Order: sequence, then C-alpha cells, then structure tokens
Amino acid sequence: MAEIQLPQLGESVTEGTITRWFKAVGDAVAEDEVLFEVSTDKVDSEVPSPVGGVLTEIRVAEGDTVDVGTVIAVVGDGVAAQSSAPAAESPAPTPAPEPAPAPVVEAPTPPPAPAPAPTAAPAPTPATAPAAAPAPAPVPAPAAPSPATAGQVLSPIVRRLISDYGLDPARISGTGPDGRITRADVEGAIRAGVSTSTPSPAPAPSAGSGQRRSAPVPRSGTGDTVEPLNNIRRRTGEHMVMSKQVSPHAYTIVEVDYENVERVRRAHREQFRAAEGFSLTYLPFVSRAVIDALRDYPHMNASVGDGELIVHNYVNLAIAVDLDFTGLLAPVIHEADDKRLRAIARDINDLATRARSKQLSADDISGGTFTLSNSGSFGSHLVLPIINQPQVAIISTDGVHRKPVVVEGVDGSESIAIHSVGMLAMSWDHRAFDGAYAAAFLREVKEIIETRDWEAEL
Repeated sequence: MAEIQLPQLGESVTEGTITRWFKAVGDAVAEDEVLFEVSTDKVDSEVPSPVGGVLTEIRVAEGDTVDVGTVIAVVGDGVAAQSSAPAAESPAPTPAPEPAPAPVVEAPTPPPAPAPAPTAAPAPTPATAPAAAPAPAPVPAPAAPSPATAGQVLSPIVRRLISDYGLDPARISGTGPDGRITRADVEGAIRAGVSTSTPSPAPAPSAGSGQRRSAPVPRSGTGDTVEPLNNIRRRTGEHMVMSKQVSPHAYTIVEVDYENVERVRRAHREQFRAAEGFSLTYLPFVSRAVIDALRDYPHMNASVGDGELIVHNYVNLAIAVDLDFTGLLAPVIHEADDKRLRAIARDINDLATRARSKQLSADDISGGTFTLSNSGSFGSHLVLPIINQPQVAIISTDGVHRKPVVVEGVDGSESIAIHSVGMLAMSWDHRAFDGAYAAAFLREVKEIIETRDWEAEL
C-alpha cells in the first residue's frame, strides 16, 4: 500500500486544488499513468501516479484545496479497496442524528405536560410547542436539511462558486464521494439555472445600502448563458488586478521596420519548417533582440523588492501563451541569454505546445525576469499589456503589416518603399526607472531588429 501525496509543484507553490480524478476507487493504476489533475496559482497540471496498483481510497474530492504533502489517495492491492469501501460508507450514513432524538427524553415530556398545562408551559415555547406536540418526529426533521447544506461539507472552491452565483446547496445534487457536492456539480447547476432559494433578500440589502462593492454583482436572467470562470481565468484576474495596484504603469511605443527580418523569413521559410517541424515567426527575432538589449539596460531585467531594485544577471524570458481562448500562461525560457535564434524558436514552440496540452510543470512558468506578449498573430495594431509581477517590464509584439515607408539610400537620398512594419509597445514600472531609460532600451531593440545580419544568425 502506498500513500499518494500532493507533490511539490514549484518552488513557491504551497497548495493545490484537485480539479479532476482520472481514476475511481477500485480502478487499476499503472506507474506513471495520469492519476489526477491539480490546479495551483501558477498552472494546471496532470500528475502521474508514482506507483502501480489499485486505487483503494480517494481522500481529497474534486474541488478541494489542500496543502502540498497532504495524502490525497492510497494505492494498494484489490483487497484493500474492499476493506476501505465499507469504512468510507459507514461515516456517510452516520446515525449520529438517530441517537440525538432518543436522548431527547421524549417519554418524560408527556408527564410534565399535564403539570405545565395549568401553568404557562406553552408560553415558554409557543413557536415550537404546537409543532412538537402533534408529533415528536418534526424535531429531528429540521436538523436533517441543516447538515445537507452545512458549509463544512463543501470545499473552498465549491463554497466560493455557490456564494458568487447565489446558489442554494440543498438544490444541487452531489456526485462526489458520500454525495459531496463537487465543482462539476456546481458548474452544472449554474448552467442549468439553479438559483438560490431566497434570491430577494440578497439584492435587497445591496440595493438599500448603496455600497458600490455590492451593486455590480450581476444575476443571470432569461436568455443568458452562465459560464463559470475556470481557475486560470480567476488566477489571471487576481494577478492582473494586483499588478495594477502595485506598479505605477507607464508606456513606451516604437514602430519597427521588419523588412530586414522578413527577407530572411521568406528565404528560409520552407527549409526551416522542413527541418524544425514548425513555422518561423517574428517572435524569435524579437526575443533575440530583447535579450541582447537587456545586457546594455540591466535595470529592465529586474524586480522591485522592499525598498530595493533586484537586478538579475541572467535572462529568463517569459512568453505569454493563449490557451485556445480559455486562459493565458507565460511559460519561461530559462537562461535565454545563452541561446541563439534557432534554439529560442524551438523553446517557444515547445513551451506553447506543452502549455496547450497541460504538460507544463510549475517550474516551467516560474522565475521569469522579462515577458513578451504576442498578439501579433491576430493582427492587432497596439496592445498595452499589464506587467507580469514581480517583473518591471513587458513588451507586446503586435501585428506586422505591409505599408509605405521612407527609405534612405547609401548616398543619403530618400525614396518610398513597401515594407513590413509593426509596433512594439512596452509597459514598465515607473518605480524602477524613468521614461528616458525605457525609451533608450526600446530604441536599441528596434535597432537590433532592423539592422542585424539575421541571415548569419539563422
């Protein structure tokens, strides 16, 4: 028998939420076979089983958040599965409520009844006496729905979803162990339009109080489709709000002539795809230029500490990756300053592929020192990104378009030509440096892109 613990999923990760079990109790599990999916504040990961055997016990239900090192399951032989099953079933129908009514001394109650009759016995309990007198059974009856809706049987994420959407737990059917309500149950209820049993009191206080923080809470109506925010959407939102509160954002933008890059891309496009198995985009060229410019402007490659600027002597380049419109991650090319163009292109493709297939580890998205956000593939003209904390700057690479530009000849003459042109927009933390430093850095990135011998680099 082996206890499966929630593994350490990154240097700064202390807890995780079990979002999905791929096996049920009694199923055979092979070593290194995916056992469960866990969501942290950094990444969603599919975790393989460290041992083979039979899954005999699941101790943490889907939707529950637990600390790293917590035993979440047990893998053993088939016999253990049978022995643990009744053990799990016995606490579920815990007959604790049954003994409770018995000690409630129902028999002694009738004898005192005649005595209080002449006195004011009904007066102390006018509300409950009429209900309890006809039949003692109603006394335990109100207690039954109480545990069904009690907060302690719900995981933190489930409780938050129920609270956010104003749901009544008593109206949600639980499919988890012992009938527990899982995150999937709540999301299904949201899609089905299950509402709270008392919707009117909730809006009333917020409307009467006039508090701004309560007023914006929306409620779905006829014709609306309710889609619960996934973990990445929630985490991204929290991170972005925090970043705007922490960093005084400022912006610097330059227009870049990519014709020097485009000539090399056109000349090597087919050969590169045949050799590497993916397309050669503008992003590796921009990445290489940013990495080289950071050497001359090290304060761009830094983090703001407690009254200090921590300048990093290495470049861990984070690349924002869209997860098919369901979320955003920024996996990291570690020690990118030691890599040339082709190696950077490979790393970008590898990280993006693994991000979309949930194969990234927490280390893959940790430790970034500078971030690139690439919206250019969608043809954007200008995007002002939010700084990826605790970094001090982020660049958005926007769409590249063919347009007329003024070209200067070697003799100083000028002419009009059609070139590939795009914007580079940088958001930066005004605590770390001033506008002149940011503009000088971005000017060097532009110059490297426009003048480097990319043919030799590739």
